[in-house]
Amino acid sequence: MFRFLMTSGFIILFLVLSIPLLLIEWIIGKFNPEWKDRSCQAIVQWAFRCCAFMAGARTDYIGMENIPKEGSFLYVGNHRSYFDIVLTYLCFPRPTGYVAKSEMNSIPLLSTWMRNIHCLFLDRKNIKEGMKAILRGIEEIKSGISICIFPEGTRSTTDNFLPFREGSFRMAEKSKCPIIPISITNSSALWEDHMPRMKKSHVIIEFGKPIVLTELSKEDRKFLGAYVQNEIKKMYDKNKKII
Repeated sequence: MFRFLMTSGFIILFLVLSIPLLLIEWIIGKFNPEWKDRSCQAIVQWAFRCCAFMAGARTDYIGMENIPKEGSFLYVGNHRSYFDIVLTYLCFPRPTGYVAKSEMNSIPLLSTWMRNIHCLFLDRKNIKEGMKAILRGIEEIKSGISICIFPEGTRSTTDNFLPFREGSFRMAEKSKCPIIPISITNSSALWEDHMPRMKKSHVIIEFGKPIVLTELSKEDRKFLGAYVQNEIKKMYDKNKKII
């Protein structure tokens, strides 16, 4: 319980004490949006690094060389834990937002930081609003901001992935950006496997080679979700043997 209390306490303290920072970032954004993006990314990465340390995450990152040095992408990963966001965001080299459920938009302060790092709030029950979020994501990618999505739609509870939703890949199809597959292994061992207790755990995050849609066969493009899921599952199964 100590790790849980320490981590949750830090999150609450950070959100409260960061109110002046939010004001400063708002002012910076009026004059230099790019500077705001980079400073918000640095602040959130620092906070996530503290959370990962307090929770006891020992994370190995594999395939970082597969992230191109330039451009924006659609990162796609499997989803087992809330810590998936914490641990993946730590290694993104450039501003990147996440696709989050719309309920997160109602959480004070946290939602402001999420918007500052270009997160999108997706209402799965409202098709019209969902499409608006996808269109915003396309514009973000075209403007140079990468987006990360977990196309299972929710956290899976076993080693068997939930089906990847094909609609999750529209941002890549419409913006013509590469897809970077991410395999996240053993992140649920940090917390979800034994809530509310947090336990020191070894997590492996592997970035696969970029998937360029124009280089895929017509069949693979038609079932893009299944294709990307298979690529991630191969990395996951390989890394599961290491844990």
